[in-house]
Amino acid sequence: MGELKGYLAARREMVDKALEAMLPGDESGGQVLAAMRYSIFAGGKRLRPILCLAGAEAVGGRAEDAMYCACALEMIHSYSLIHDDLPAMDDDDFRRGVPTNHKVFGEGMALLAGDGLLTQAMVLLTDPAWTQGVEPWRALMAAQMIMRAAGWEGMVGGQAADLLAEGRQPDLTQVQFIHAKKTGALIAASVASGGLLAGGGEEQVHALTRYGRRIGLAFQIADDILNLTGDPALMGKAAGSDEARGKMTYPAAVGPAQARQAGERLVAEAADLAEGLGPAAWPLKDLALYIMQRTH
Repeated sequence: MGELKGYLAARREMVDKALEAMLPGDESGGQVLAAMRYSIFAGGKRLRPILCLAGAEAVGGRAEDAMYCACALEMIHSYSLIHDDLPAMDDDDFRRGVPTNHKVFGEGMALLAGDGLLTQAMVLLTDPAWTQGVEPWRALMAAQMIMRAAGWEGMVGGQAADLLAEGRQPDLTQVQFIHAKKTGALIAASVASGGLLAGGGEEQVHALTRYGRRIGLAFQIADDILNLTGDPALMGKAAGSDEARGKMTYPAAVGPAQARQAGERLVAEAADLAEGLGPAAWPLKDLALYIMQRTH
């Protein structure tokens, strides 16, 4: 996995530099921009933008062709974390090892920071300055794909179902629905949009979507297991919070052992899909296999 770690580190650095260019500090932006930048630059794996770049490379394109889209995805993800951490949602005090946005800026400003990041993502996805060089229909389809995955048909809908399910008897069908919407939809859109922007054909984009759905579900299963057994120092937040809130998770529905088996099966299927795309998709294959091994 040494080659994958080097790839991920290099891509994280690329994404961080691009985010700095696309969301620069500006005193005229006031506290809301400071709050937006606080969460964007508080660390994180940059999984969604890296998947977008890897999707572009998997179909023979350049990572740079999808960078604006990758940054928009990270903004959407960061907005969702800010809102998830609020007292009205998960009520978390720490994220990525630092105080959550509302603990630093207050609840009202945190809400606005999340709104600002989501809106800025839409600006990036439709800005001719960033989409220049991309076929217009591809840019439009990628934007629609991502915003649909972020909305009530995807992440927002999954979060709503997650809230409504708290305290209820765990049910595997409901857990799979929540995870597929809350986490899987945006991850699938991340990798597929990269392939689409880089000139991927219909079959390639479909394969990337299928790959993304599988690793999206596996990623959330791994998160569920880590919330039970992980080291808070590595995770940057408290362990056991899902169980304390009565969250409907995979381990709660089927037990930790079966949850891990399900995750391992999903990543094996995803790795096979990546291998079918050819040698350029090696990061996607290795990343899939790494998901169930991670410690944070």
